[in-house]
Amino acid sequence: MMTIIVSSTKSRQPSYNPNNAKINNKQERCDFLLKIAPFLLFFCNFASKNLKYIKFMLTLKLITEDTDRVIRGLEKKHFKGAKEAIVEVLTVDKRRREAQQQLDKNLSEAKKLAAQIGSLMKEGKREEADAVKAQVSQMKETNKQLEETMNASQEEMTRLLYQIPNIPYDEVPEGVGAEDNRVVKSNLKECTATDTVGNWNVNPQLGIANPLPHWELAKKYNLIDFDLGVKITGAGFPVYIGKGARLQRALINFFLAEANKAGYTEIMPPTVVNAASGYGTGQLPDKEGQMYHCEIDDFYLIPTAEVPVTNIYRDVILDEKDLPIKNCAYTECFRREAGSYGKDVRGLNRLHEFSKIEIVRIDTPEHSKESHKEMLEHVEGLLKKLELPYRILLLCGGDQSFTSAICYDFEVYSEAQGRWLEVSSVSNFDAYQANRLKCRYRNSETKKTELCHTLNGSALALPRIVAAILENNQTENGIRVPAALVPYMGCDIID
Repeated sequence: MMTIIVSSTKSRQPSYNPNNAKINNKQERCDFLLKIAPFLLFFCNFASKNLKYIKFMLTLKLITEDTDRVIRGLEKKHFKGAKEAIVEVLTVDKRRREAQQQLDKNLSEAKKLAAQIGSLMKEGKREEADAVKAQVSQMKETNKQLEETMNASQEEMTRLLYQIPNIPYDEVPEGVGAEDNRVVKSNLKECTATDTVGNWNVNPQLGIANPLPHWELAKKYNLIDFDLGVKITGAGFPVYIGKGARLQRALINFFLAEANKAGYTEIMPPTVVNAASGYGTGQLPDKEGQMYHCEIDDFYLIPTAEVPVTNIYRDVILDEKDLPIKNCAYTECFRREAGSYGKDVRGLNRLHEFSKIEIVRIDTPEHSKESHKEMLEHVEGLLKKLELPYRILLLCGGDQSFTSAICYDFEVYSEAQGRWLEVSSVSNFDAYQANRLKCRYRNSETKKTELCHTLNGSALALPRIVAAILENNQTENGIRVPAALVPYMGCDIID
């Protein structure tokens, strides 16, 4: 069971319940209006300006109560100006709270003055009543300024929080970039704590004489036409033909069947999303420049099924008994990949449109690490069944994504290119995305709502898997189809 809610930001304005109001005379109506007018003004101003931005990232509570840990985490991610950014957030929050406290005080005083006005009028002390009215009028102007300060501070704090990434778990290693990522597992050797991408020197020996790269194999066997894609659309939009198209479909069906066996419920989501969905999972504003934007309708083509599938649970309260939720989805994915060029992006290595199966989990904080482990085992199992040489990397702080708390990359070896190709990232976002999404669950014991943990991973992305299958399985007679794919391909050789 899940409950749909309307996301809102809690205000510390004095609460007012109209059901408790007893408006018996003109004076009480006056008191009533004086009491709720500032609240209504504040709410309308805030909602109109901030409705699309009322979801935060790192919780303000975490930043306030564990400031040093947050700063250390941001520094591990090599987030520039980490300390300054957090100090600025706390400064703006202090300004907002001070304005709120003064407004609360003024509203309480205005209520007392309103009562005085009524008493003075009854006693015929009109001049004194008028003086108090002038005081109330001045207080209203002050309150208006306080509300403006609160609104401006809230907007500024939201803007600042959107620019601050998630903090990594303690087990995430220190490091600046890809060379510092730890190789934690491979089917080529037993890994040690000192193995990194930078010092890795173990590559498979497949015994293929003069291996051809996949783009030449694709042309030789008429599997993929890159030039035709350029004609129809542009570079990075290949056309799959014959057995090349069949191989795509075979992989998609194989990955979905394996996900189904693992208990994932398949979702077929839209491939365009609104801005709220992009903000919910963190692609916006961080990766706005890498997303295709349909400006007239303000829609975005999805870079991954993570975005629409995870947003199913935006503004939702789940029952703890229904967790973990396990979804999978096949979609086309679209990425601008601005600035990518050179030999490392040739062929299928980096595309603007590609097919991918995504697995997504929504879980409790207590179980999310176990979920992450199960997801890693699932992806590793796929690579084993495809008979591909692989290694698993624990990304260092400097190479982690904006939103992840911990991330493992899976890479397969490309025989002809002589290099490792990333085919999956499996991440635990802790409560970071859930806080943006307002994705919560009701604790079965306390009955209180708590933030969920969100996780996702590619299982798998097709382009580099296809590249590795073609290159690593080339023979004199054609491309050998891995045994696990034969039932889906309907053949054991591509010739």
